[in-house]
Amino acid sequence: MGDNNTEKAPKTSWFTGLKAEFNKIIWPDKKSLTRQTAAVVAVSVILGLVIAVLDLVIKYGVDILVNL
Repeated sequence: MGDNNTEKAPKTSWFTGLKAEFNKIIWPDKKSLTRQTAAVVAVSVILGLVIAVLDLVIKYGVDILVNL
């Protein structure tokens, strides 16, 4: 079809680019990381409880409808 004249970039430029991208990352400090982790755990537990309660309500609702 067409000319496939693509040259492969040397590996060193890939590693250089990777290092440059890692230098752009802004890592959170310990206090911020702790707060965010606690928030994720708390929301996960609360959501798990909400799902468990909804599951029980639906289960008993279906049981009542089946036994009519």
